[in-house]
Order: sequence, then C-alpha cells, then structure tokens
Amino acid sequence: MNKAFTRETDPDEDEPTLEPLVAGGKNYITPQGYARLRFELLDLIDNERPKIVDAVYWAASNGDRSENGDYIYGKKRLREIDRRIRFLTKRLEIAEVSNPAVHHGQDQVFFGATVAYADDSGERQSVTILGIDEANSALGQISWVSPVARALLKSRVGDEVNLLTPHGVKVLEVLAVDYPLPDPADQHRF
Repeated sequence: MNKAFTRETDPDEDEPTLEPLVAGGKNYITPQGYARLRFELLDLIDNERPKIVDAVYWAASNGDRSENGDYIYGKKRLREIDRRIRFLTKRLEIAEVSNPAVHHGQDQVFFGATVAYADDSGERQSVTILGIDEANSALGQISWVSPVARALLKSRVGDEVNLLTPHGVKVLEVLAVDYPLPDPADQHRF
C-alpha cells in the first residue's frame, strides 16, 4: 500500500467524533412537510405540466421550431417540471413520516423538537429539528442530519453536549425542549 494512505499515529481515544451517516438511511419528515411535498407533486402533475404541454403543442403548430421562443422555453420548462416530479416522487417514496407531537411534554430531544440551547460563550439559540426536505435555516429550522441536530439528539434539558466545529469542540447546554401540541386530525391523515 502506498505510504500516503497509511496513518502514522493512532487517533486520540478522548477526541469526540460524529457517528457516520448511514447511506440510504431514512428520510424523516413531519406530517406537515410530507403534505407540502405531496401537494407540490400533485400540483405539478395536475396543473402545471398540462398547461406547459398545451403551450408547447400550440407553439409547435406554428411552424418553424428552431426559432420559436415559446416552443424552446416550453420544452425547457417541461424538462424542469419532469425532473422535479421525479425528485419529489423518489423523496416521498423513501419518506418516513414522524409526528413530533407524540413527544409533547417530554424533555428529551427527538426529531421535531424545538430546542433552546446556550453555547460555551453564553450565546443562546433556538432551533427546530426537521427533515432534510423541509428545514429552512432562515426560520430557525435545521435538518436532523446537521451537526448541531446530531449533537443535540437524545440529550435532555440540562445536558451538555459536544459540537464538533472546524475551530474545535463547542459545548452546548440544552436549556429547553418543546414539541407541538398533538392534533387529533393527524391521527387519521396517514
């Protein structure tokens, strides 16, 4: 074996590490996130795509397609829609719907929790741990596979967890854990 690919020293046993992500693992999503993706998929199939197909058909009937902007744009938009439909279909097929409301009242961090924490410098933050396809960082939402979420998962109020950063290890203290109230309508949705 080439010497460039060998490790000269053993890793320090006390050094914290992240658990590796499992390839082909689960795609957790909340019921609301699942409903949004499903709505987008059905809207593309039932509304958006038929309108573009009609526009392309009309543009093609006008003759020369090489310089027909409506035809060229329509075909391009149709490819974009079809690509998005394939993506959404695959994401929904592997989605594992997890309702965070079942944990309401608990103090342990699971998927769907809103967690308030303070770092070792005293800065306080609050994040909601959601699925990959629904998290929006501008709204304080993070994906469950993000480093912060992975550090916080399974901790409890009062626990201190280590967060690996490019600048070293940060200590986060869990201050509060909150879950949405159970919605009786969610029990019969899926």
